[in-house]
Amino acid sequence: MSLANKLTFFRIILAPVFFSVYLFAGTARWTVPALWIIFIVSEITDYFDGLAARKLKEVSDFGKFFDPFADTLMQITCFLCFVIDGIFPAILFLLVIYREFSILFLRNLMLKKGTAMGARMGGKIKTVAYIIASGTALLAVSFERLSVHETLLPYFKTGALVIFIISVIIAVVSFFDYLLVYRKTNNTASENTK
Repeated sequence: MSLANKLTFFRIILAPVFFSVYLFAGTARWTVPALWIIFIVSEITDYFDGLAARKLKEVSDFGKFFDPFADTLMQITCFLCFVIDGIFPAILFLLVIYREFSILFLRNLMLKKGTAMGARMGGKIKTVAYIIASGTALLAVSFERLSVHETLLPYFKTGALVIFIISVIIAVVSFFDYLLVYRKTNNTASENTK
């Protein structure tokens, strides 16, 4: 396994760890730094796995699937925690799930045609928006668990919700970009077989 894929695999392991600390450790004060460490380490490994793949020339079709899978797993885990806490609405979370499974489906269809579809610019922007939404929600949770800035808590929750709504809109729009790429690839493949 390449260094990039090891970093990606580590990020996959962090997702259930985040979930366990968030939900099963209660609202103890120690969970706040633990959650932030897991969240930040996850995002740092996301950056470094791509860097390692490019620098060490380890970019592979497997990595093009593995990295977005790890991203999605961590993002969905965070979002689920915030849905359970009532910060994010379940209906928007469901849209995220539908979008991510649809992208996975398109990637599998393209792979059957011999093309590995990597991350698109819209998908990268969506990921940044997801990170900001999760970070803002985690900040609200931190204030709540530490019992500080309780007067600001509703503003942080509202801010997290607004950013989450924007990120879901970006996610849905970027899905259509992936769909267009699939259709172009499919049309080109059909023309080549004639």
